[in-house]
Amino acid sequence: MRPRFYVPELEPAAAQVELPEDEAAHLGRVLRLGPGSPVEVIDGRGGLWLAEVVQADKRSAAVRLIERVSAAPEIGLPVMLVPSVLKGDKMDDVVRDAVMLGVTALQPIVSERSEVSLAALMKGGRAARWQRIAVASAKQCGRAVVPLIAEPITCDAYLRESAAGLRVFCVEPSAGDVAVRSVRDVPRPVGAHVVVGPEGGWSARELTTAVDIGAVPVSLGGRTLRADAAPLVALVALLTAWGEI
Repeated sequence: MRPRFYVPELEPAAAQVELPEDEAAHLGRVLRLGPGSPVEVIDGRGGLWLAEVVQADKRSAAVRLIERVSAAPEIGLPVMLVPSVLKGDKMDDVVRDAVMLGVTALQPIVSERSEVSLAALMKGGRAARWQRIAVASAKQCGRAVVPLIAEPITCDAYLRESAAGLRVFCVEPSAGDVAVRSVRDVPRPVGAHVVVGPEGGWSARELTTAVDIGAVPVSLGGRTLRADAAPLVALVALLTAWGEI
């Protein structure tokens, strides 16, 4: 597999394409590629090109596009993952795996039982870190689309927003008095938000509010999953049920 680089402002008609600073540093300092080296370039919007390096040093690099080629296929419906932010670095793995499975966007949320605050996330610039992870994951799995990682918001703020598609609310086996569907019973939608709770699960108020606005509570089985495993399990189960895997 050729080294792959991300150029979000790529102009295909340009005689040569300058790589962003971080991508140029990876090409020159880490991979130590020089003029004539074959590479691939993505624009993050579905475009993938074969290219060759025409200039490289420790601070800058440029490539010449040779031809546009096909990237890994995208899934057939837009799926946004809406994960409750987890403590530590667990969200890094959630973002990486979700991108590899084909999600089109991620909207991190902070719910009542989240163990991290919205203020701490904003201060730490976590969304920017997750976006870099999304870029790396897209390049690794062969996608030419880089999903947008939105800034974190509260669960209440998310539930007040309109959703373009079905909201699938993943719940624990003991979900209270709401009617819970099996993954197999969720018909293929035109688009979906897959919403997954934090380590402590959803509060009764959050779950009631979600149901009241039309979200569909869905069980991932009779066993309680780790919070960092639940998003991956949910995406695989739903995409399989919808014929995307």
